[in-house]
Amino acid sequence: MNSDERRALEALKEDTNTTMEDWPESNDDMSFGDVWNGDEPLAISHAGGEFTDLAREVLGDLWKISNNRVQRVDNRTRRDRVLRRNNAFAEQMVMMTDAYLAWSLTKCKNTFGFFFERLEREELESDSDCGQWSISVIDVFYAEKVSLQILPTDATISSALVHQGVMPCSPISPTVGITTEALELYRVAHLRSPQLSIQAFVKTMCDLHGVGFHRHLSRQFSIGFDLYLQIRRCVAAMVAESLRRDSPDFRLKHACPACTYTLTDEPKLTFSLLYAMDGNDSLKRVLRRSLDTDDCLGTSSELPTGQQLESDRYLSRTFVDQFARDSTAADDEVIHSENSCEGRWKNMDDAKTKKAWGIYDETGIFVAVCRHGFSLLVADMVQSGELAKYPLAVVSKLLDVFGSNLGGGYDIGCQFKTTLDNSSLGPLARSLHHTCLVGAFHGHAHRRLCQLFSLTTYIKGLGLEDLETCERTFSKSNSLASALRYASVFHRQQAIDTYFEHNDNFEVYANLSNFLYSNYKQALDILNDGNATLPQLMRDLKVADETVFEHWLEEEKVYLQGLTREPEDETLQMDYWQRLVNLTASKEALDAAMIVFQGSSHLEGASYNAQVKDTRKAESARRHTLEDYERNLKVVQALELKLEIEKCWTPEDTQWQKVGRLVANRKYQRALDRLEGLIIARIFELTKMNRAGTGEVSTVIPCLLFLHRSIAIRSALNTYNSIASSMYPPRQTLKWEDVVEYVFLADFDLLRDTRVNASRHLWSSAAARSAMDLYFKMCRAREEIQRLNIEIRRLATYIRDEDSYLRRCEDQLKDVNPALAHQIALHQNTRGRFNSRHLKRLHDISKLAGFCGIIAPGVSINTSLGDSASTPNVRIPSRLLTDHTSLNNRAFVVDPDTQDDLDGEEEEEELVEEASRSLQDVLRIADDFSQLQLHDNTDEEA
Repeated sequence: MNSDERRALEALKEDTNTTMEDWPESNDDMSFGDVWNGDEPLAISHAGGEFTDLAREVLGDLWKISNNRVQRVDNRTRRDRVLRRNNAFAEQMVMMTDAYLAWSLTKCKNTFGFFFERLEREELESDSDCGQWSISVIDVFYAEKVSLQILPTDATISSALVHQGVMPCSPISPTVGITTEALELYRVAHLRSPQLSIQAFVKTMCDLHGVGFHRHLSRQFSIGFDLYLQIRRCVAAMVAESLRRDSPDFRLKHACPACTYTLTDEPKLTFSLLYAMDGNDSLKRVLRRSLDTDDCLGTSSELPTGQQLESDRYLSRTFVDQFARDSTAADDEVIHSENSCEGRWKNMDDAKTKKAWGIYDETGIFVAVCRHGFSLLVADMVQSGELAKYPLAVVSKLLDVFGSNLGGGYDIGCQFKTTLDNSSLGPLARSLHHTCLVGAFHGHAHRRLCQLFSLTTYIKGLGLEDLETCERTFSKSNSLASALRYASVFHRQQAIDTYFEHNDNFEVYANLSNFLYSNYKQALDILNDGNATLPQLMRDLKVADETVFEHWLEEEKVYLQGLTREPEDETLQMDYWQRLVNLTASKEALDAAMIVFQGSSHLEGASYNAQVKDTRKAESARRHTLEDYERNLKVVQALELKLEIEKCWTPEDTQWQKVGRLVANRKYQRALDRLEGLIIARIFELTKMNRAGTGEVSTVIPCLLFLHRSIAIRSALNTYNSIASSMYPPRQTLKWEDVVEYVFLADFDLLRDTRVNASRHLWSSAAARSAMDLYFKMCRAREEIQRLNIEIRRLATYIRDEDSYLRRCEDQLKDVNPALAHQIALHQNTRGRFNSRHLKRLHDISKLAGFCGIIAPGVSINTSLGDSASTPNVRIPSRLLTDHTSLNNRAFVVDPDTQDDLDGEEEEEELVEEASRSLQDVLRIADDFSQLQLHDNTDEEA
């Protein structure tokens, strides 16, 4: 046992300085014991870390044990200090924003770029009338105490520092500042690699400076970084206002050039907008709670920061919660009857989704993205799983903004369609022709009947879109998880919003033309291969017309709809047959009990008391068997009246034998259901083991479970084959190598019909199904080319119009407000840097053999104020027209942050992380064995 493991074990022992009052009396919400013994699963997200959070919450304050003593942190002083600091910065935000605009313009005009280089130049040109402020300035490679100029035009000391490229770490009398260049370097590096924490970056700078790291340095950098991001948001709001793009939902309406930049002469698409939505449980946030009461999950002890994110990307909790009633309004029986896939998905199981871990406030995010990957909406999942209110809120917002003919992909789109129809949004969604779809990957594990109505392959107008964009989005956003687990509400939302904004501009937009090129080439390849292969398949099947595939699809729908329920007469007859079997068994048991009772009084050599005891025992047994017999007899008589049976069936009757085979078929169906369910689990465990960003714990467990899953599949396969071969007539048996290669689980559905042989249908053969899939894939490829021709021209038009609009707006502001004009130039360069690449890629598309579109720009139908195709009419933001009064004489009550104060803010988190790692090292192996034992027991019971 290493030293970390030994310390973790010592932490689990009862501390001599801790009374039992410090422990909670109950822990029903957490169910730590149930998780540990395997009675309740611990849901592990792809980012991992849930086990750490669970153990931390269960142990409570004992996580803070260090050197055999409990360290308690009093947050009251810190709470007041943080609030006063943030409020003081907010009071000066307008002045600091103006100062930042001036600094940014000056930096652009000067030929030298580094802070200390500029400072040396300014000292030579200093004015004797200027004031001085002594401050320690930290840059990436240098840190030095300098004197900065305070001009008479500076409203506050903080704005004076910002004007010179330094972000103060205190609002009133700053003694430390971080250069804007250093903060910008971290911002860009963190967005490119979200795992890079502030502490790691500060330690890197300390190494470069040749000094030791101290905790307070991280806190100072964090304060300066928050201030820098807030100033950037204010600048972005001013740019949007000057461009006339500050109207509600403007970003959402123009999120994707290929989806939303509609042209005048383009043909109408079946789906005006294709989007995907899904929930992700990796971006959780632990809710800090007080442990001062008997309830282990006490009131929140979070520190209020006074900061609130303003973003049109985020749906508010209030907006989402208004659909909470709609998510439960649908009749469960209706949903169950209409949805054959219910129970196959974790997020379709209400018992699981409604039970959230009590240690988390936000349990993840629910997002909607367009088919190209641009983020549309984000909502926090709050103390719950993936409830229906989140997709309902998303659909409501999208219908309000985009209107009719939307197509939304969701992994449980089949069930969500029923929920949407029965919600308050149902009439609106139907009138606007909203379509609920299932993504290609998730659709493979849905019932075949569900696939025929919802799978992307069979939906007209969908093209080659797989509607799995969310999965690709989450594979990148999961890297945020470790940094957000213990963040505040504001900092978590700020990080998520900033990430998606950066991803839209620098990843999705940068690769938009590559997306169009790849899809166009893929569609052409499918058509070329299909034109060479499909005619031969049709000749082999003796099919002359391609329209027969459409008829086969409809026939299969009708056929499978007939398998969804047993005929009512058959159900009653099987119930009657089973009751007759039970009646016969109870009659035999009654006869045996009568014999025992009659012989109980003739026991030779037994004492009187023994005879009395045996007689009473035999009488009780006789009475119980008689009651069973009479109860079964009443049920049989009731069923005979319902079925109008004049004479009781006997084993020699033809009807008895016929219904007996139906009962045997039930066993066959259940064996098939179990085998199919294990195959579903296998597919998704394989997927999870190969998912990027998976946490360490969730990597080990699926590997162990997959070993046992294979054993369980073999056992279920043997059971199925045994029952299938005993059927009359014998049913098709399956081989191991065939079962493990199933991709479309719909193949199971063709085995379910025990009343009609499916093989008599031509479409049920493997060759026919292959030809059908190829035909429909070719249909979707033609539709994809039609959509791409429209999107290609939209992108070309957008590039021309947007570049022209922004440049003309910049020209209008150059003389009026050069600083704001410079910010518009920076805004134009954000996406404009990729336009040359896009134009080259569009040219490559036009050279593809089979290209039938137009790359020449068209005319946009959107000419409203602020649109790219509209006439520029810039507006000076109102805040720039206001004369800001100096705040130097205002009474701010903000105590300076000492190094001890800032060290204390960092120390608690370090103790938590250290104890977390140590405890997890000790218990990980025990957890693995616990999971193995749990599944061993499950397989034995099966």
